[in-house]
Amino acid sequence: MQRDPSVGRIVLPDHDSSRLLTDESTYDAVDSAFANMAGSGQRVTRKSFLAYVRRFRADKTPKTRAIRDIFDKIDVDGSGSISKLEFMSAMQQDADVNEFVLPGADSSQVMHSEWCFDAVDAAFEAIAAGKKRICVDDFERYFYRATVSATPMVKPLTNRSSRRVFIIGPGFALQLNPAQGKLIEAAGFQIHWCISVPNPEQPHFPVSLYLGQIMAEIDQFQPDLVACASKGGVYVVALWQMGFWRGPTLLINAHPSCKRLPENVPVVLAHGANDEVYPTSRGELDRLVATGSPNMSFLYYTPNSGELSPGILTRTGDSHNQDSLLQNDCLPRLIDAALAPEGPEVHMVRTWRHQRSQERLEAERWLGLRPERLRERWASRGRRGRDEQVLFPVAPSSDEFKRVAAAFKATPAEDPAYNLSPQEEWDAVQVLGVERVENGPQQDGGFTPYCENVYQAFAAQGIKFEAGVHTCWAFHGADTTATESIVTNQVAGFQPLASGSRNAALWGSGTYFARDAHYVADSHFCGTPAPDGTRQMLMCLIMIGMPCVGDPTHRGVLPFRQKPHRYNSTVDSLSCPEIFVLQHPGAAYPAYLITFA
Repeated sequence: MQRDPSVGRIVLPDHDSSRLLTDESTYDAVDSAFANMAGSGQRVTRKSFLAYVRRFRADKTPKTRAIRDIFDKIDVDGSGSISKLEFMSAMQQDADVNEFVLPGADSSQVMHSEWCFDAVDAAFEAIAAGKKRICVDDFERYFYRATVSATPMVKPLTNRSSRRVFIIGPGFALQLNPAQGKLIEAAGFQIHWCISVPNPEQPHFPVSLYLGQIMAEIDQFQPDLVACASKGGVYVVALWQMGFWRGPTLLINAHPSCKRLPENVPVVLAHGANDEVYPTSRGELDRLVATGSPNMSFLYYTPNSGELSPGILTRTGDSHNQDSLLQNDCLPRLIDAALAPEGPEVHMVRTWRHQRSQERLEAERWLGLRPERLRERWASRGRRGRDEQVLFPVAPSSDEFKRVAAAFKATPAEDPAYNLSPQEEWDAVQVLGVERVENGPQQDGGFTPYCENVYQAFAAQGIKFEAGVHTCWAFHGADTTATESIVTNQVAGFQPLASGSRNAALWGSGTYFARDAHYVADSHFCGTPAPDGTRQMLMCLIMIGMPCVGDPTHRGVLPFRQKPHRYNSTVDSLSCPEIFVLQHPGAAYPAYLITFA
């Protein structure tokens, strides 16, 4: 203690242990600490040292210091014990008691709300542990445990084999539908299945009686994340309400008992538009996720697209079993996202880069992923892009041509979701010409200012902007007349409110871009081929910012992400997006016009 200040800071942070042999009060404090660790023995073991430090730190937290004060507030007659009626009365009438016992909940309506009554009743049962009255020792024991055990530290992501995932069995379909569990196991996570607790969806089910059993397994396994599905959500909601778990959490399906998310807890919620067991509208799910702390909650939602023709959808939202979780490594990525220090939503968007081939990523890096990089190869006077000429041919022998062609011909790392022509047909397509678009007024007056606005909005939301994550290259097809208008317009080449095509309502209004050129070519967005059989397509740098999943009912105004800031764009999938829809005219710059056949 005297030799190493770091030891003193851990064991007795309120004392200067360097004065151990010269200050009597410091010596007494150290002697007392040793006695507390060693008990009746003469030596301190590693286990007793850790137990002491853990207990000492918990005793220093404001919540633990307040335990006795809160107990006294409930025990108004000073009898030394609390009945259930006294407990409920205090929860209803005293906001301090309510916030301490069930943080974030409103118990003022305990006698008028069934959900509220059940939550308060479950809290009493968990504290009383089967007894009729709660004594101060019960109260201290319960909240000491909740304070010490509830919140594991969110660690930087390493490899999956070092991460511990605790899965609550009921609802996860370990036997009926084992694919999700097998996928998590195959991803390399360490897994503990909590399968000894019963189905909680029974009338008047005493969920609180089983929380101790779950917590005993949690204490033994020391997980980094707790995961549940379907009916298992009942247990997770109870763990939150009791303060037993405040660590990263994955919920597959939004159980009706989940009315709000806990504060300062990373939560990923996965739900499908076609859930037949717990049908919940997107609006309700958005409101639920908004109750979580900023940048710590993420809704992975799979909606239906608009109709391509009557009864025909290009993408179908998940049902209760959520098949999309089994594709594109989605379920393990959602676990990674919940564990990510930067927050689950930001992390999930970052993973989209891995769905592009390495050759494509290298081409995009070389071409540039910020507005200012586009000008590096401009040939107009002073690189200002204010000449009468707007299109400048790119030499086929140049690195620039090769990079554009590589991005155009690239095959994604995973199979696309849409039916495209055979790969051998796309392999036969040739890039015949590349022209660089040098339109200074459009870039300076539209694209660059929009990007700067996004940078500022990100700073206000606590998001770190990443070029190549929040910007990317994408493709846009249009007929010859529209293409000419886009590249020559000196204000904004793309007009989202005026955009329209036979597929315009699939994900809401806006300008549509595709991740892959193959999709644009196959969907005949490039208009009628020229007499020589050639077609043209635009390759654009786009600012997607923070996207949300699209909706056919979107009319250019996207949902709030963090008020007053809205999402910046929409996509067709939050797992593997292949379509980007931009609602702002300045969100894209048409950098290259590609001629192909």
